[in-house]
Amino acid sequence: MIIFLLYKIIYNAITTYITNRFDTKNNLLSLFRKHCVLKKKTVTIDDIARYLNIATSTVSRALSDHHSISDQTKKLIKDTAKKLNYRPNSLAANFRKGKTKTIGLVVPRINRNFFSNVIHGVEYVANQFEYSLIICQSNETYKSELEAIETLMNNRVAGILISISRETRKPGHIKSVIEKGIPLVQFDRVFEEIKSNKVLNDNLNGAYSAVKGLIDQGYRRIVHFAGPYYINIYQDRYEGYKKALLDSGLTPDEKLVFENILTREEGYEKTMEIFGKANRPDAVFAASDFSALGAMIALKDMNIKIPGEVGVVGYANEPFTDYISPGLTSVDQHSVEMGQTAARLLFEEILNEDENYVPKTLTLKPDLVIRDSSSGG
Repeated sequence: MIIFLLYKIIYNAITTYITNRFDTKNNLLSLFRKHCVLKKKTVTIDDIARYLNIATSTVSRALSDHHSISDQTKKLIKDTAKKLNYRPNSLAANFRKGKTKTIGLVVPRINRNFFSNVIHGVEYVANQFEYSLIICQSNETYKSELEAIETLMNNRVAGILISISRETRKPGHIKSVIEKGIPLVQFDRVFEEIKSNKVLNDNLNGAYSAVKGLIDQGYRRIVHFAGPYYINIYQDRYEGYKKALLDSGLTPDEKLVFENILTREEGYEKTMEIFGKANRPDAVFAASDFSALGAMIALKDMNIKIPGEVGVVGYANEPFTDYISPGLTSVDQHSVEMGQTAARLLFEEILNEDENYVPKTLTLKPDLVIRDSSSGG
């Protein structure tokens, strides 16, 4: 009984203090902030509803300017939301609508200059349309690429841009995106048989100009370090290599063509093997600047002069090509422009309301950047 009376006395004292101390709406607001807002990371519409003692649905409709809510109630709710530092969760709202103002980008490697420049181009255009960008990296693996596509679809992105990985041979995940009605742009490495927007480089003519440049400088036995032929860009570069030889009256020698030589290590090892034999070639055209770099390091280790004895040309115009000695001749793919073009094409499809929208294929023209590594045989 004594404990109960003591409890009542303390309770009444606290109640009287709060009533006297917080008798205005502003003071009640301060108390609310102290005991509710500061203990939570964000204020929700449920908090506003509790504060005003009204239904959450009323708050939601008022904040959305619904016609069923009076102007007076809208003003009260919006003023309260402002005082409570409420910020609308646009992501959640867009999820409820089934879409977000976000696009996804899947690239094989972020640490390649080509793809980092593509990202820059995509981001520039996305900012213009006030969209966010989610960037995924497949690390050249099919498994990671599938996971990236699944993640982007689960996040309900408005559209996806993708350049397939070195391991990717099946287009099922690409088809799945299109079947779900998600706008898609393939760029650079693509499945040509899939009906979607595409942005390509003219790899055949890029390779043609690189090999023709070597031939014009007097080189004849030209090695080709190719990529996997099932990826369109490497098949096209191989075709350009052969065409340049044939147009110059030279017979392509398949013994001088080596598939899947794309990294510096692969280029180094294969060059040491080839040029350590008699009747060695007099030039290297690599489908990658990195394998071309490996070739140059190996040639220097064998005391073979570049370009006096062997000419070397790469592909992609990576930043290091201008800083090594001799400078590496390479093909510039205009990667920033590719990113911007792909992003604009994606937004064209996202904003398109025509059910009969026809996908496009746009092709960019690469340029040969001539440096000392191919200046004469």
